Amino acid sequence: MAYLLLGACAGFLAGLFGVGGGTVLVPVLLFFFDAQHFPAENMMHLTLGTSMSVIVFTSLSSLRKHHQHDAVAWPVVRNLTPGILLGTALGTLLAASIPTRGLGIFFALFVYFAAVQILLNMRPHASRQLPNMAGMTLTGILTGWLSSLVSIGGGTIVTPFLLWCNVPLRNAIGTSAAIGFPVAVGGTLGYILTGLSNDTLPPNSLGFVYLPALLWVAFASVITAPFGAKATHHMKIGLLRKLFAVLLIALATKMLWKILS
Repeated sequence: MAYLLLGACAGFLAGLFGVGGGTVLVPVLLFFFDAQHFPAENMMHLTLGTSMSVIVFTSLSSLRKHHQHDAVAWPVVRNLTPGILLGTALGTLLAASIPTRGLGIFFALFVYFAAVQILLNMRPHASRQLPNMAGMTLTGILTGWLSSLVSIGGGTIVTPFLLWCNVPLRNAIGTSAAIGFPVAVGGTLGYILTGLSNDTLPPNSLGFVYLPALLWVAFASVITAPFGAKATHHMKIGLLRKLFAVLLIALATKMLWKILS
């Protein structure tokens, strides 16, 4: 029931804000895994890998609804994807070599940064056009690398980038939701492969992906993500974004406290 509730919340938020839901999934999954007494040395890796695997399904459900509203710039998705796949490979290899405490601290700091951006409404001014293929590839590599390290769908990076490049907000959110799919696929494969040789993981794990959590969280998130995506096109989400930022700060702080203690 806890996994179902978490999936329902993460899916709706993913559709609403064009993010993968990882900023909520990671700290809560860490609390769940700690309560189940999973090995501490691999707990953060298992959390990141499981969260990334859930985003595969969340992003598919969310991008379908955004596509129905003609909000996805598919040429942008196509040009970013090669760099994203390379970036996620590099990111998961790096994550496998970082201890749980280091990954947790990096994740918390990233969430603080993202939350402050939302609270202060720090959006870049539209001052240029989309770059050429080389620029898009580099952007994709950065997006995939950072997204796999903190298990997000890439919306925190891609949405500001697209706004900077004169893409309307509605299309930037829809395109970011679509970007979450290649990010999640590449990241999930990376966490599975880097964790296959680890013999300290709990039963029912596939590499650094805990399959029972994936099943129930993904099941609920696929149902609620379209409702969040639909809400983006029918309501003002300014206040909700600020409340979401406060929630992220609270979750990241609790997670950081647990890791450091």
